[in-house]
Amino acid sequence: MSQPWAPERVISEKEAGLMIEKQFPHLQPAQLKVLGEGFDNSVFLVNNQYVFRFPRREIAANLIQTENRLLPVIEPLLPIAIPNPKFQGIPVEDYPWPFGGYEILPGNTPARLTKEQRMQSVEPLARFLRTLHDFPVTEAQKLQVPYDQLERINIIKRMPMLASNIEKAMQKELIDPKAVDLLQSFLSTIEKPLEDDTKTLVHGDLHIRNMLVDDNGRISAVIDWGDTHIGHPAVDLSVAYSFLPAEGREPFFTLYGEVSPEVKKVARFKAIYSILVLLLYGEDLQDNDLVEECRSTLLLALEC
Repeated sequence: MSQPWAPERVISEKEAGLMIEKQFPHLQPAQLKVLGEGFDNSVFLVNNQYVFRFPRREIAANLIQTENRLLPVIEPLLPIAIPNPKFQGIPVEDYPWPFGGYEILPGNTPARLTKEQRMQSVEPLARFLRTLHDFPVTEAQKLQVPYDQLERINIIKRMPMLASNIEKAMQKELIDPKAVDLLQSFLSTIEKPLEDDTKTLVHGDLHIRNMLVDDNGRISAVIDWGDTHIGHPAVDLSVAYSFLPAEGREPFFTLYGEVSPEVKKVARFKAIYSILVLLLYGEDLQDNDLVEECRSTLLLALEC
């Protein structure tokens, strides 16, 4: 049956509350607080205990279905907390997509962390990614986890996109000349696409807005698994450059396992690419905290 609304459907706080109460009566009365309005999902805190995500478009609904199948399976295996969607809502007449809810995870978005604080996450991040990337691809396939459709590490394809974002950031005076010089120096070393075709289960979007840290700055949770897929581990290994200081990378890769210089270069490229996207996104939202965090992590990613 065709739907009367446009491809995007933004659910209101009142609508979300009524759907939650009807499908999960034990949560009545559902007290909602808006946590965020992203491109793909509307997110609500429910009864100060649960996080519910409602897709805003069909592609996001498909991603939530993937999360609902995968996360309960891998959550017990991983050494860092991740969402476990214990509430799996179904579509209704005037809202066409499934939605999901999970118990709120401990921690806060990383901000203004010192290098010493970041070093605390070297071991847990390495062990987390080793465990995640060792999950059998055949099992991920059975759970209908998709393969990478976006060519996330096709650095030749994405180089012009990155160059465009660098130019936009320079025009908006979001990056300083030192960062530009370092960027140009690094990008000049990229000559060919990655030949390594390793495939693993990956988070797919591991950056500062999808991580939580405790009061000491140590990673406590990894959230937002909407980009999870079967792809190259360099996509996730980018966190070694976007979050860890230079002195933390050797111990990180020692714990994670052998990674070639070529893969490390692609991981650094992915880190830089994602930071620039977040930087411009933060500027568009006038989110000064995100802008400043991206500016500092860009320099971190460029450290050797």
